Amino acid sequence: MATDIVSQLAESLAKTGVEEGELSYKGQGRKLNDSQSVEEIVKDIEDFEGLQALRLEGNTVGVEAAKAIAKALETKSQFKRCYWSDMFTGRLRSEIPPALNSLGDALMLAGAKLTVLDLSDNAFGPDGVKGIEKLLKSSACYTLQELRLNNCGMGVGGGKILAASLMDCHKSSGKSAPLSLKVFVAGRNRLENDGATALAQAFQLMGSLEEIHMPQNGINHPGVTALAMAVQHNPNLRTLNLNDNTFTEKGAIAMAKALKHSRSVQVINFGDCLVRPAGAAAIAETVSEGLPILKELNLSFGEITEEAALAVAHAVKDKDQLEKLDLNGNYLGEDGCKALKDLMDGMNMAELLASLSDDEGEPEDEDEDDDEEEEDVDEEEVEEEEEEEEDDDEEEEEEEEEEEENTGTKFSTPPSAQRPPDVSSFLSFPSPDKLLKLGAKRAALIEQQVDVTDATKTAEAFLKIASVYKEDNNDVKNAVLESVDALLKKAFSSSSVQSYNFVSSLLVLLGLIKSEEKVKPVLVVSGHLQALEHAVRQDYFPKESMAVLEAFMSRNNKALESCGTSRHQLQSTLQRVHSES
Repeated sequence: MATDIVSQLAESLAKTGVEEGELSYKGQGRKLNDSQSVEEIVKDIEDFEGLQALRLEGNTVGVEAAKAIAKALETKSQFKRCYWSDMFTGRLRSEIPPALNSLGDALMLAGAKLTVLDLSDNAFGPDGVKGIEKLLKSSACYTLQELRLNNCGMGVGGGKILAASLMDCHKSSGKSAPLSLKVFVAGRNRLENDGATALAQAFQLMGSLEEIHMPQNGINHPGVTALAMAVQHNPNLRTLNLNDNTFTEKGAIAMAKALKHSRSVQVINFGDCLVRPAGAAAIAETVSEGLPILKELNLSFGEITEEAALAVAHAVKDKDQLEKLDLNGNYLGEDGCKALKDLMDGMNMAELLASLSDDEGEPEDEDEDDDEEEEDVDEEEVEEEEEEEEDDDEEEEEEEEEEEENTGTKFSTPPSAQRPPDVSSFLSFPSPDKLLKLGAKRAALIEQQVDVTDATKTAEAFLKIASVYKEDNNDVKNAVLESVDALLKKAFSSSSVQSYNFVSSLLVLLGLIKSEEKVKPVLVVSGHLQALEHAVRQDYFPKESMAVLEAFMSRNNKALESCGTSRHQLQSTLQRVHSES
């Protein structure tokens, strides 16, 4: 009897989050297809007095299941927070808008006043944005403070719809209490210049943002300049993350001017943004004259030369709240790196300087002809350059496909640009020789390059490293396992990474489960399973994922047929480790 009570209590606690009024099914991997499959969830919602938040991350919700959940939410007038990221895995894209419409209609009917709407990691595209358009324009979102749409594939069209919806909501919410969004997250959405420009207009209208996160969106200087205008109209902005967009000097200078009078900014991430020396110098001037509470400045991988880097370092000397300055991956050269370290040391700030291990060395051509020429480029020429880059990318993809056929590895996501050439080359076209040539610091180099807060990127990197595994070559074998350990240990120690998401991404890439993004799976080779078998035996690997892996490895699947021995070895290890945990 006591055991039953304890079990019921444990189950109840598992469903209830730490936040007040929260019901959680986070990461449970439930396949919710119809009303029958959500009977328990519906009952829990109905019975939960004062429900304020519902977590459905890490489950897969179909149209009929969404309708049933929505029906239960219709009476929850105190509802505030939607944690609905990664909840459409394996669904057709056409299923997502009606599911979102049902949930949105229910919240409007309930009279909910939302503060958080998180739909990240749902690849719903522009149609998915249409699925929440009505909700975003409604009174349910007049109180919205956090909007998280990271990695949703919105594209330019979705960005424009989103921007129009936010502007409509702001205008409709009234002068006394207008929409005052504080956190906006929309990384990896292919927003490009037009989508970014549309959103910049919405940001400028609201003027209430404290955090803007829009990394890896293909935004060039016209879009960056538009966002700079918006930054000036958001005086409480604390965090600005535009990592991996192409600023060039024009965009960087525009941003520097926009930030000049900011008193609230604490974190600036312009890494991988190609700010170049002139852009870095402009940012240095802004840092020197303003930004009194700056904590972090990232200008890594920006083609910055020694003189500009030293100017940036000089600019932070009086920033008593600074915690990190990142100038890694630039064109400093050995002497430049030493000069920068000596300068930071002389200011008693050496410990705040990030590693310079990926420095690109001094630029081959130090004259500024190319920079002067670019200043005269008009918008049409920029578009021509982008088209040429796209053509080059297509050629690179064809070459990549040929090499990947030889290694048995193929991925839908191309490698990021402006990365260290040695590590980038290996991760683009893996080979045992390239891995060995990375030298003794290979694990650290790979660990630094991969964004472990992104489960898909982590899984892709793991499979690329594992693809070159050789049982009969101890040097290669040890290099692979050392790199895998460093990557996964960092990933699983990050609070931003959920083991469920990593395992889900891994299974998608191995072709063992389907994804709504139509990801083309890799050709599974023994190295993938041998490296995984090693990883699951390590302390860092999450024990709660063992049962999921064991279940999929036990199924009949053509993708695994060519790896009989390594598959059985992995199954045996999973069974043993799972039983011991």
